[in-house]
Amino acid sequence: MTTTSSVPPSKGKLWLAAIKPPMYSVAVIPITVGTATAFGQNAIFDPKILGIFLTSAILIIAWLNISNDVFDADTGIDKNKAHSLVNLTGNKALMLWLANGFLSLGVLGILLIAWLQQDITVLSIILLCCVLGYTYQGPPFRLGYQGLGELICFFTFGPMAIAAAYYSQTQEFSWSILAPGTLIGISTSIILFCSHFHQVEDDLAAGKRSPIVRLGTQLGSQVLMVTTILFFALIVLFSLLGIFSIWTFLTFLSIPLAYQLVSHVNQNHAQPDRVSNCKFIAVRLHFFSGLLLALGLIIPSI
Repeated sequence: MTTTSSVPPSKGKLWLAAIKPPMYSVAVIPITVGTATAFGQNAIFDPKILGIFLTSAILIIAWLNISNDVFDADTGIDKNKAHSLVNLTGNKALMLWLANGFLSLGVLGILLIAWLQQDITVLSIILLCCVLGYTYQGPPFRLGYQGLGELICFFTFGPMAIAAAYYSQTQEFSWSILAPGTLIGISTSIILFCSHFHQVEDDLAAGKRSPIVRLGTQLGSQVLMVTTILFFALIVLFSLLGIFSIWTFLTFLSIPLAYQLVSHVNQNHAQPDRVSNCKFIAVRLHFFSGLLLALGLIIPSI
C-alpha cells in the first residue's frame, strides 16, 4: 500500500513496522491458552517446557513473517510496501537465510521438548503447522493468494497449536481442547482478515484473491462483525455445555476492544489509509481476550 502522507515515515518506524512486534502475540497466546487448559483440567504445569515452547514459537513466527516478505517480493505484491524487510534491506537472499535460521532454531527447541519427554507427538504437530504455514505464501502453493489464508491460520494457530501446548504438559489429548482451540483460531484469523482491508488494490494487481477482494470491503466488514459476535457467543455456549467454567466469562472484559474493532472497520472499510490500523486493534483483541480466557481456565484449579 502506497503511503499518502506528505511526511514519509522514518527508517526507525519502517523497521519497527517490518519486524511487527505485536504480531508475536499469535505465538504467545495459543501456547499460553493450551498450557492454561492443561493446568485447569489436570493441575499440571511444567514451566521449563512452557519456556522452551514459547521461545520456539516466537522463533517460528519470525521465520513465517520474514519468509512471507521474501515470497511476496517474488510476486511483486509488496512493491509499494515500504516496510517490507526485502525492500528495506534490498537483499532477498539474506532475508531468506535469516528466516530459515529462525525456523531451524525454533524446530530445535521443539526437538528438545521431544527429547526431554521421549515423545515426538508435539514435534509432529508443530512440523505439520510449519508445513501449513509454508503453503500460505510459499511457492508453488501460495494458498493465501487463493483466499485460504484464514482457514490455514484457524487450524494452525487454533486447534493444532492448542493441542500441541496441551500435550506438551500432559502427554495426552482431550476433546475439550477443541473449545479453546476454536476460540483462539477465530481470534487469530480475525487478525489476518483485517490485514486485507487496506490493500485491495495491491492484492488485485498481484492476482491475490483475498477474502476482502472476493467479498468487497463492505460485506467484509459485516463478516467481521458476525465473526466477532460468534467468538463471544461460543464462550457462552461452551459454558452452558459445561466445557468452560463461569470464570471464562472474564473474556467478556475484552468486549470494548471488539466494539472498537468492529465500529472502526464499519466506518472506514473503504478508506485504506484510515482502516489500515485495524489489524493492530485485532491483535490487541486477540492478546487480551486470550489472556483473559487463559485466566478463566486456570482459576478453577487454583
